Amino acid sequence: MPQDMTKTIGLIAGMGYLPMAVADEARRQGYRVFAVGLEPVVNEALRDYVDEFTTVNVAKLGALIKTLKGAGLTEAVMAGKVPKSLLYKNMAMPDMRTVSFMLKLKNHNDDSILNALVEEFASEGITMLNITDFTSGMITPAGLLTKKGLSKEEQKDIDFGFPLAKEMGRLDIGQTIVVKGRAVMAVEAIEGTDMAILRGGELAVSGAVVIKTSKPAQDKRFDYPAVGLDTIAAMKTVKARVLGLEADNTLIVQKDAVIKDAQAAGISIIGVKY
Repeated sequence: MPQDMTKTIGLIAGMGYLPMAVADEARRQGYRVFAVGLEPVVNEALRDYVDEFTTVNVAKLGALIKTLKGAGLTEAVMAGKVPKSLLYKNMAMPDMRTVSFMLKLKNHNDDSILNALVEEFASEGITMLNITDFTSGMITPAGLLTKKGLSKEEQKDIDFGFPLAKEMGRLDIGQTIVVKGRAVMAVEAIEGTDMAILRGGELAVSGAVVIKTSKPAQDKRFDYPAVGLDTIAAMKTVKARVLGLEADNTLIVQKDAVIKDAQAAGISIIGVKY
């Protein structure tokens, strides 16, 4: 794990609280943190967690690289979801670097986009570090994390759903599925985890089991599976009952608050070794 006490690390920040948690850990390790927030999704509160903060529109790859190089950065980490649905919305006119980048892609699957993005940064002398270098306190442990356990039916749904969730990850479709009664209510696709929970939970009516896993060949530099308070909020909306997470290979952002909120709502959280 990097421990250079004088180095500045770049933080390419998407949505949610994860970039703030990563910034906190990076600074604890002795890094200065230069954050580039991706508009329109970055949480502006991130500026209070870093040493320097600026923003670049998510469609401006050229501007992003220019900003990182202008700060003299050779290492960076990506944290926070950037919804792929932005590709299909006119959020801004892409710059020429983005147009060229998109034209070179063989498809628009997450892995294709992100692997190509890492190569693009590398070509400019910027190495992307593993997000897990800065998230050790967020790793999901094995076992029951809440006081209330699972019923026999809910355990059967966990056993049924985990192989399916891993297969969806292998196919690079999504990392989350919603099940009930050993039937799949929803599979995460381009809409993201929370929307998949709302869609599947509505179909289940109540008592849905939400399962989130890593991909079989998960790249630790990006798109690492994570849940947080928004996940619990979505589950509460549709009265989902269980959140099953792959132990050692998923993150719980603001872990203590998530567990407390889940317990108050009667939601069980379990880390499953797979």
